[in-house]
This record gives sequence, C-alpha cells and structure tokens, in this order.
Amino acid sequence: MASTRTLFLSCFHGGGAEVSRHLALRPRYPSNPRRPSRSAAVAGEGSEGGGSGGTTGDLEAAKGTAEKEDEEEKVSVFAVTGMTCAACAGSVEKAVKRLPGIHDAAVDVLGGRAQVVFYPAFVSEEKIREAIEDAGFEAKLINEEVREKNILVCRLHIKGMTCTSCTSTVESALQVLPGVQRASVALATEEAEIHYDRRIIAASQLIHAAEETGFEAILITTGEDRSRIDLKLDGLLTERLTMILKSSIQALPGVEDVKVDTELHKITVSYKPDQTGPRDLIEVIESATSGDVTASIYAEAEGREHHRHVEIKRYRQSFLWSLIFTIPVFLTSMVFMYIPVLKDGLEKKVVNMMSIGELLRWILSTPVQFVIGRKFYTGAYKAIRHGSPNMDVLIALGTNTAYFYSVYSVLRAATSENYMSTDFFETSSMLISFILLGKYLEILAKGKTSEAIAKLMDLAPETATLLMYDNEGNVVGEKEIDSRLIQKNDVIKVVPGGKVASDGFVIWGQSHVNESMITGESRPVAKRKGDTVIGGTVNENGVLHVRATFVGSETALAQIVRLVESAQMAKAPVQKFADKISRVFVPLVIVLSLLTWLVWFLAGRFHGYPYSWIPSSMDSFQLALQFGISVMVIACPCALGLATPTAVMVATGVGASQGVLIKGGQALESAQKVDCIVFDKTGTLTVGKPVVVNTRLFKNMVLREFFDYVAAAEDNSEHPLAKAIVEHAKKFHSEENHIWPEARDFISVPGHGVKAKVFDKSVIVGNKSFMLSLSIDIPMEASEILIEEEENAHTCIIVAMDQEVVGIVSVSDPIKPNAHEVISYLKSMNVESIMVTGDNWGTANAIGKEVGIEKIIAEAKPDQKAEKVKELQEKLWRWLVME
Repeated sequence: MASTRTLFLSCFHGGGAEVSRHLALRPRYPSNPRRPSRSAAVAGEGSEGGGSGGTTGDLEAAKGTAEKEDEEEKVSVFAVTGMTCAACAGSVEKAVKRLPGIHDAAVDVLGGRAQVVFYPAFVSEEKIREAIEDAGFEAKLINEEVREKNILVCRLHIKGMTCTSCTSTVESALQVLPGVQRASVALATEEAEIHYDRRIIAASQLIHAAEETGFEAILITTGEDRSRIDLKLDGLLTERLTMILKSSIQALPGVEDVKVDTELHKITVSYKPDQTGPRDLIEVIESATSGDVTASIYAEAEGREHHRHVEIKRYRQSFLWSLIFTIPVFLTSMVFMYIPVLKDGLEKKVVNMMSIGELLRWILSTPVQFVIGRKFYTGAYKAIRHGSPNMDVLIALGTNTAYFYSVYSVLRAATSENYMSTDFFETSSMLISFILLGKYLEILAKGKTSEAIAKLMDLAPETATLLMYDNEGNVVGEKEIDSRLIQKNDVIKVVPGGKVASDGFVIWGQSHVNESMITGESRPVAKRKGDTVIGGTVNENGVLHVRATFVGSETALAQIVRLVESAQMAKAPVQKFADKISRVFVPLVIVLSLLTWLVWFLAGRFHGYPYSWIPSSMDSFQLALQFGISVMVIACPCALGLATPTAVMVATGVGASQGVLIKGGQALESAQKVDCIVFDKTGTLTVGKPVVVNTRLFKNMVLREFFDYVAAAEDNSEHPLAKAIVEHAKKFHSEENHIWPEARDFISVPGHGVKAKVFDKSVIVGNKSFMLSLSIDIPMEASEILIEEEENAHTCIIVAMDQEVVGIVSVSDPIKPNAHEVISYLKSMNVESIMVTGDNWGTANAIGKEVGIEKIIAEAKPDQKAEKVKELQEKLWRWLVME
C-alpha cells in the first residue's frame, strides 16, 4: 500500500554518518504541542518559527535555540525490536508523541530504530523506553552519538568459490575475527557482507582474512563513507603524474581519502558531498595533468559484468577443449569396441599386453586430467590446507583414483605377458568434462539472477539537464551531463516525459509525477514549488526545476537496490540448514566412498558377487573402485548449496523489478503461512489509469462537437481525469496531434473543476459540488444517472454550457484483466482476500463484487491503511492466543 511504501521510503535516508539529519521527522499527529505547555510562554516564539514540518532544519537549529537549560532539546536513539511493518512504526511513534515534552520522533522500521527529540526537563529517556515497551515492542537506549555510526557494512567480491563448503570456510574465517558482528557469504553472488565495528577492525583486515582461506577477495565497499566514487583514468599514467593527481585531489576541500590503482587505471576518492563532487574531481584531474589524462565514471557494474563474461568464456573454452580429448576417449572405450574392424585395430598389442586403444586413451586423457582440470587440483589443495574439504577435493580424489589406477593397470600390462588390464581413463576425462559443463551452466544461471538488479538501476536516467546560474541567481544556460555527475545543490531541469535524475525538491514549476516505480501508487502526484521528488520517477507534464538533495548512493533508488542486494545475501532458514549439512557432507562422502570400496572388495574377495550382470573377468578391486568413484563424484554438494540461494536471488530480483520488495529468503519461506491478503484498490486490483467508459447527453449535440468543447477546456488542466477525457476526445479525430479550439479566461479550481470560454460558449466541467457552487441546477435525470454510475464504481464529470447541464462523462479505473482470476485462485488456497481503499462505499462495493472480494474496508485515508492492517494482525493474534 502507498502509505506503507511512503513510510518505508522515509526511513531510507537513515543510514550513514548522518542518521539524525536523514531520518524524516514529520509529525504524524500535528495536534500534539511542539513544546509542553509549561514552557510555552517562554519558548513560544521559537516553537512558532519551527513550524510543524519537523524537517532537517528543525533538528539542526533546535539544539541551539533554547535560552534556558531546562528548555534545551536532547536527541536520543532507541533500538526497537519486534517491528515488522509501517503500522508498527506508527504505533511506536504514536506512543512516544503522547508523552509530555516530546518535540518530535521518527521511526526507522528497516533499521529497527526510533529517534526522539525531547525536553529532558519534562520527560526522561527511561519514560520514553517504557512507552515504547507499553506499545508492545522491546526498546533499548543506544549509548552512542547519534551522528557516529561505528557498525559498518563491508562488501567483498570473493573469487574462486565452488560450493557451500567454500562459503562456510570464508564465513567462519570472518566470523571469528574480533569486531565482526555478522558475516554472510553468498555463493550465487560470490559476495561477502560483513557487519563490523570500525573501532576494532579495519576493512583491510577483513580482506586479508578472506584471502587467507585461499580465495581472492576484492573490495566493493568498506561502508565507511557512502560518498565514494571510482573514476576511470584514460591516458599514460607515469609515477610523476600519479603523484600530481593524488596531491591535487587531496587539496580539494571535503576530500577524505584518495587511492590510485595504476594497473586498472582507476582512482577511488572518498569525499564529503556537501563540499565537493564528481564534476569537481574530474575537472581537477584534467587540469592537473594538462589534459594528458581524462577521467570518467568507473562503472562498477560494468567491471563485474566484464569479470562474469571472462569467467563464462574461460569455462566454455575449457569445456570445449576437454570435449576434443574426451570424445575420442569415449569412442575408443565405449563405441569402437562393438565395431569388429575397429576393435581388432584397437586391441593390437604394442608392448607385451598393452594395446593401442589403452595407449591412445592414456595419451588423450592426460591433458584433460592435468591441464584442463588443474583448477580442481589448486582448489583441492587450498581447501585441504585450510582443513575444509570441498567439492574440488571430491572431484580430485575421484578422477585421480580412476586415472592413476588406469595408469597402474596399463603399465602392469606393458611389463607382463599374461596380465589383462582394465582402464578407467574415460571415467576421469568424462567426469571432468561433465563437471566443466555444469560449471558453465551454473555461471550462466548466476548471471541471470542479477539481471533484475540491473533493470532497477536502469530506472535512473543516463543524462540530466544541469541549469547554470549567474551571481544574481538568474538562469544563464543549461548543459547536458551524465546523471552520475550530479552534485548536491545542483539544479536539474526535468522536461515533460523525462525522468527525475536525483532526489530533491521543486524550486520552480508545477507538474504531475508518476511515482509508481517507488510508491506503487499508480496515480500521478501533483508537484509544485517546495514538494519533494524521487530520482527515477517520470515527469508527466509541465517543466520542473529540481534542486538535488540526495545523489549517488544516497538516493532512494540506490538504497532500494542496496536493500534488494542485502535481501539476496540473507539466508533462508532452509538454506542455513543446508549449509550445516554441507560442512560435514564432504568428509562424510569420503568416508562412505572408502567404506563402499571396502565392502565391495571384501564381498567379492570372500563371497563372490551375487549379481549375474557383473563380468567374471572383473576382479573385486576393480568393481569396488568403480563404486567408490561413483559415490565420491556423484555426491558433490553443488545443488544442495546453490539451489536455495539461486531461487532466492531470482525471486527477490524479479519481485523488485515488479515493485515488490522482498526482505530475503525468510520472508519467502514464511509466505506459505499467509492466510489473509489485504489488497489496495487503485493500481493493484485496477489498472490505475482512468479512462472514459460512458457518456450521457441531455441536449441535441453531435458527440464529436460535445467532446471538442470539453477537451478544449480540459486540455489546460493537469488533472489525471482531465487527461483521460482529452485522450478519449482524440478518438473522434483522425489526425494524431489534433489542435483543440482556443480556451479563453481559463480558471482551474483544484478538487472541483475548470471554467473556460470556448468559441461563444461558457464551458464548465467539474463535479456536482462545483456545479452547485456556481448556481447551476442539476436535472432529476442527471441526478439519477449520477447515483447509477456511482453504484457501478464510475466517477462522474458534469459538463455545463452557458449555465445549463448538457452532459455527463463517466470515468473509471478499469479492473485488471487477471484480478478476478487471482482472487479465485487465492480462495481455492483458503487464503482470505480483503480490499482497503479510500474510495466511497458505493465504488468499493462495486469493485469488490466485480473481482470477488467480500470483505471491504472503504473510505480509509492513506495514513490509515497501515493501521487497518495492524488491526487485522492484532485480531489474528488474539484469536491464536484464545485457541
């Protein structure tokens, strides 16, 4: 629902080192006094100036405006556990704001925190904590500075992992480090996410610990500064130029750290976005090197994509080369032996009892075993060295056993005149080939799981129009720039149909913005001076000038991507169980393989084989060897460790691209327990775009002429219903861009309708109350139609010309084609469906009847919808307790 997503977004800017500034402190209950009555006389002026917005400026200014000690404000942060949705956040906020002496409060449901600005003379931190606990949640005061965040999240790219044993090894090595609170390693993304205390351990130590396990670790982010940028350097980098670059950038105000990687031609800069930005950095680089070196944004995603393509290419080439050698081995051992002419040729003896076929298979399988399959040797060596046997160990043991036994058998035949050798060269070479094929397909599958994340990032526009001002604040020009080069406080021009390039607020213009990609609300939202906009949303009409406030990784879109990535890193309960099994799986398989070999060897040696299909020429050792290899290789725990994370990644990624944010595998696993779903109406059950469905005329007019008058008046309006009428009127004209008659003396009354002079007629288009306010009589026939259309969930727009009603246009938001089917399917699963909407009961009942929903909550305001969900959850909880 829109209210849930809105509160969800308000908490997005709550990370980093500026928690207090980014938490959106907007009072939900404006009736509560900003200062307690006891201090109203003294501090009334300061309170009045603060307004009710509770914005960033309130927090910054509030601490220094009190004149007496007992009036000084204090900011405290509480860790709140048990919150699951925006309704929980609302409950906590409401409980806190009921206390005397509370200036403001904001709740971050994602971070599990509540930030409270209060007057210590009237309320204590203990009282606030008790109020939160009385609301049904656990609360604990965080004894740290609000502006200092010591627990950071470091992300590493781990190269070389092949199975869950590898992830468990890296995870365990990181988890035992002092200062690490939590470490999670995902095989599907090949990434590690480490929550660590920067006062105890540094990111470089985390990288070293990961590399000590035998894998390559590449830093993605340390989490220390979200304003960090990687720039790609083009040009010849000498040692002298590198020194000049580093010193020039360090001299810029706000630059905190500079790292130059000459091999990758990359420079990494951490900076304070309030003082400098990427454009300043690029200008300094190019001016310091006199143009010899140019700089551009280093796309991290492109780097990862390049690495993935290189890895795919490497496995494909390895598999193809292995096929070149393995196919002849397979043919000589499995196919040609049944062709008499070829069989005779292959069985010719070369040295004693060693045949041509055995020699060929030995020669062909050797490069597969030691050249193409060398990565399994290196992986097995690293795993054994660190005491954590993995899939590579199983592959190396199985193929080496088959290969070296075959070598022993062939050499013995070459030195004997009567020994009949049996080789398994095809076993080792074919196993390596099939495993390489599996690895190739696995990497392709892992690449597809990140496509949805890439689609999310594509929502942001590639370019932006930057406005340039003179010293007097007048616009003197505009320039098209890469949207990633936008800096804080830049003013961006957004044209109709264009995307908003960054989060910010409107300083000029008015329009409607489609925010459905963020909020899920399909209806465009009216924007005018002072309103906030979200990066990636679409400007419907009108030109906007937007001042950027959050750029780069601070934008809401970037944080949604980060949330989805974190969700993909989170392990579902079933995955954790699988990982526990995988840790002991490989050693157990090795033991079982040895036991299998021993049992079959002893059974054959002392009792003979009870099965007729076993060749009499095959001795017990050879048969036991085959069964041992089979158990060892087939039991590789690849699917066990990769199936669940791959499924979670696909689900969270696809869900995000469809506007559904899933917080990890646990949420997906818990979804099977859902027995009630609450649907919003607009944009969820309905299409979300109004269309004209019916027209009634009360005067003898041609329908085309009628809509020409109405469209001429409504064409100047920015209301979504007006646009629906104009779009419908275009159907009466063959030309694509029809020019409507001129509308003079246009007046728009928000929430009611419009007035205009079209040709010689005074045209009034609006709702019933608008007509009555202009003393226009509504005929009985029109009143009956209004009632009838409302029962059908249609919005009626009355059209009057020269103070007389001439027609009614019915506009409706159509039901989605599959809505009824979805509700029916949920009923078959015994899942109850409830619809909550802000529309009137007549419209709500009509929609509910059409889609098959019986339980309806109507006339609910946006900020009440989350409360309704909370009430339903509480009713369910009470019912479970009674049961």
